Order: sequence, then structure tokens, then C-alpha cells
Amino acid sequence: MKFTWFNLMPWPHLPDDFREQNHSVWVDIPNTLYDPQKGHHVYHEYMDQLEYAEALGFDGIGCNEHHQNGYGLMPSPNLIAAGLARRTSKSAIAVIGNSIALYNPPIRVAEEFAMLDVISGGRLLAGFPVGTSMDTNYCYGQIPALTRDKYAEAHELIMRAWHEDEPFAFDGKYNQLRYVNCWPKPIQKPNPPIYIPGGGSIETWDFCLDNDYNYSYLSFTGYLRGKKLLDGYWDQVAKRGKDESPYRGAFAQTICVAETDAEAEKLYAEHVSYFYNRCLHIYGGFADAPGYRTIKTLQANVTSALSENMQQVFPTLTWKQMIDEGFVIAGSPETVRQRMEELIKGLHVGHIFCLLHVGNMPDWKTRYSTKLFAEKVMPHLRNLWPEWKDDNRWWCKPMEDRLQPENTVALARQDGRHPL
Repeated sequence: MKFTWFNLMPWPHLPDDFREQNHSVWVDIPNTLYDPQKGHHVYHEYMDQLEYAEALGFDGIGCNEHHQNGYGLMPSPNLIAAGLARRTSKSAIAVIGNSIALYNPPIRVAEEFAMLDVISGGRLLAGFPVGTSMDTNYCYGQIPALTRDKYAEAHELIMRAWHEDEPFAFDGKYNQLRYVNCWPKPIQKPNPPIYIPGGGSIETWDFCLDNDYNYSYLSFTGYLRGKKLLDGYWDQVAKRGKDESPYRGAFAQTICVAETDAEAEKLYAEHVSYFYNRCLHIYGGFADAPGYRTIKTLQANVTSALSENMQQVFPTLTWKQMIDEGFVIAGSPETVRQRMEELIKGLHVGHIFCLLHVGNMPDWKTRYSTKLFAEKVMPHLRNLWPEWKDDNRWWCKPMEDRLQPENTVALARQDGRHPL
């Protein structure tokens, strides 16, 4: 099993009456609610937590891209990843990911991801999400019905830029470039492992299988609801004649660990409530622009975890319902271990994005939960797929002689004087 410690980086200072007084946490949230001086401390605290996760033995540390919102403060995850690449040395840098249809031209993604792979010594996991409707259609003005077509062309351009060794011309529908010549190139060959975050579009299954990419289901409604979608994915894997390696799939899960089940509720219930009632307070129209979802997805009656229906459900959920329905896995290490094993085997996934920071959770609680998970839960889940233990197709392949943080600090301290 692989475990990535993932930080959404939500804004932790939304007022108590945010849901009642504001239309949405995304797109048209008043930016007067953001305090840049507090933001300085928030960014550093969140990045410190990601570095702490590496020290505790998590396989990866992760970030993602969102715009104009209080749910996640990373309009540029590559900036966060660049900082982490310099101050860590062992964990994968999971950028899940860059919304490639938004870049003009998309060669920018090829260049910046290559930089991250080189700076980190070959530790990049490269995510290519289509992007939420809020981000792509409302914040960045992409035409919903064209978003996936632009995405496909962007993907083709990026992969050719990484794979080809000579400059080439690219004459696409949306991008016309006389010279494409990616400098630098990634360390990992032919390219870093590709992760495709999915929120419910079933065409994503075939795209992942066509290219042998990881399908990462990102849902806040838990693994019990996620099972239906992932069962469909594994059915498609079988129909396509692909092997059933669990590392083809990943899943994001909110996790809270304490010494006892009762302590978990006492410590974390308020922060889970903050996340679901403020950070996920999204106007339904923003979450599903007309034309954003494909015909196949509509025909399959697959709805997003951020749909208007779920917006009505979130405020009604009690802590017990959150636990019983799998929105959150929380409790003592043994309780969490049992529920995580059920999740991993039930969804047949080999990679978990662990959401151990939730909403406005303070730093000490985040570290407390993270340490308990790393020391008392994670070791017991490592060998759930022994028959696939050597399958590293969807994991990074770092350089053996990559620089360590202490080496980079020592080099920075040299005064540059000639030795003679």
C-alpha cells in the first residue's frame, strides 16, 4: 500500500455564520474574508505539516489546484511543490494536479512539471485533472462543452513535449506552436507517473486504461458511496482485458485518529463540521455547468459529490452519521485500521490520499492524528496486496544520488570564495 498525506489547504477563518450569509465558498466568495497576514502563517503551517508527514514515513505528500475559493488555497500547486521539493528528500511529490485545459499554452505544464521532477530528483507524481466546473468554467471562463476537447489536446501536447527528442511543430485546434522544445526534460522516463483525478465522469475510466494511468477517485462522501463508481471502473478494467493491479486505483479519504473513539469525536467533530458546512458550501449551479458533464455520465446517472443534492445533505449530518456512512473514518487506531482495511479491500485500491488535516483543525490536532495514523495504523495496512508488492508502475523512480535537504542547506551556506 502507498499512503500520501494530502493537504487541501482550506481557509481556517471562515465566520460561524458563513453558510447563512454567503452564496458560495467558491467563485464569488467575498475576498474581504481573506486576511493576507493570517495567510502567511497558514501557508507555512500547512507546508510544515506536509514536511512532518514525510518525517513520519508517508510515501507521498500531496497538493492540488483550485481557484477563487476558501476550500483550498492553492491556485498554483506547483509553487507549493517547489518548496516541498527543496526541503524533503524521500516522499513522492504528488501534484494532483494541474488543470491542463486552463494553461495557454499547455507546454507550461510540461515545463513546470519537468522542473519539479528535476528539483526533487525524480519524485514527481503528475496529476492531470480536467478540473472542477467551478474552476474551469466559472473562475477561468472555459466553455463547458469544450473543456474536455481542450483537455485532450493539452494532454497530447504535454506528452509529446516530454517524449520527443527534437523540436517539433504543433498545429492543434486550440494551440498552434511553431517550436515545441521542452527544456528541461523530466528525470523519470518516459515521463513521471500520471494520475487522473476523477469526480464521476465515466469516460475517465477509458482514458486511464488507454494510457495506463492511475484513476484517482476524489470524493468527500466516503468509500461506501464511492464503491459504486469504483466497481464500475474495475468492471471496465476487466472488459478491457487489463490486469487488476490495485495500484491502478487511488482513493481520497478523510481520516481522524485519537486514542479512543470517544476522544476522536471530542477532538475532531467541530473541524469536520466546519469542513462540510463551510468549505463545501458550494452553489449547485457552479458545481455543474451545463455541458460540463458528458452524455455518457448523464446517462449513467452519476452525480458529483459536490452536487446540489449533497449540498442539502451536508448540514444535516451528525458525527455518528458521518462515521456510519463512511464520510469520515475516525476513532481509535484499531477502529481506524479496521475501517481502512474494509475501504482498501472493498474498493480494491493500492493508494490512499489521506486527508488528515480537516477544515479549521489546529496544528497540534493535525500532528496528533497524523502521528497516531503513521505509527499505529499505517504499518498494519502495508501488506494488504502481497501478490502485487513489486508493482511500481504507478510510482516515482527517484535518482539514487539525489541531494538531501542537509546538503542543499550546506551548499547554500558556502560563501563562494575561491579556495586559494
